[in-house]
Amino acid sequence: MLPGLEAAELPADAIEVGRILDGWGIKGWFKVLPYSADPEALFSSKRWFLLPTEKGQKTFSGTGRLKIKEAKFHSDSVVACAHDIDDRNAADALRGARIFVSRESFPTAQKDEYYWVDLIGLDVVNREGQNLGQVRELLSTGPQTVLVIDEVLPEQTVQRMIPFVSAYIDDVKLPERRILVDWQPDY
Repeated sequence: MLPGLEAAELPADAIEVGRILDGWGIKGWFKVLPYSADPEALFSSKRWFLLPTEKGQKTFSGTGRLKIKEAKFHSDSVVACAHDIDDRNAADALRGARIFVSRESFPTAQKDEYYWVDLIGLDVVNREGQNLGQVRELLSTGPQTVLVIDEVLPEQTVQRMIPFVSAYIDDVKLPERRILVDWQPDY
């Protein structure tokens, strides 16, 4: 295991939130590519779980836990530093590592706010009770987010895109794993 990286098990509720791009500066800081435009999960968690990159150079194997001292925005990117990562070489050794954070360490979402990861896999049902499929992914189009829904039929899979705005979304019921929408199958 690398200095600063402790052997650990990946938590059952771990979610991949970004990856380490490269060392930054000479004091052990590193650049991070967050997978969210609002990387609060990276900022709020003081323990990141790392897995080596799936391809390319692997400087460590297995799962490692990194104790984060600080993570912050710098210009147009995110940078972080960790305990026992004291120089550029140690930071560079983490290049490409995939970053996971325990879901329980995410900040609590406000009313009518949802983490995308919580919406993926939910059933989408319209006002008439017709199942329109399941959320496969979400797309950020700039002004709004769009649900990408797959309905699996016997001969084909139908893809729908529904803007995730109050005009079309009636309710999100996370415990029931369902989103209620004002949308018709032929839209």
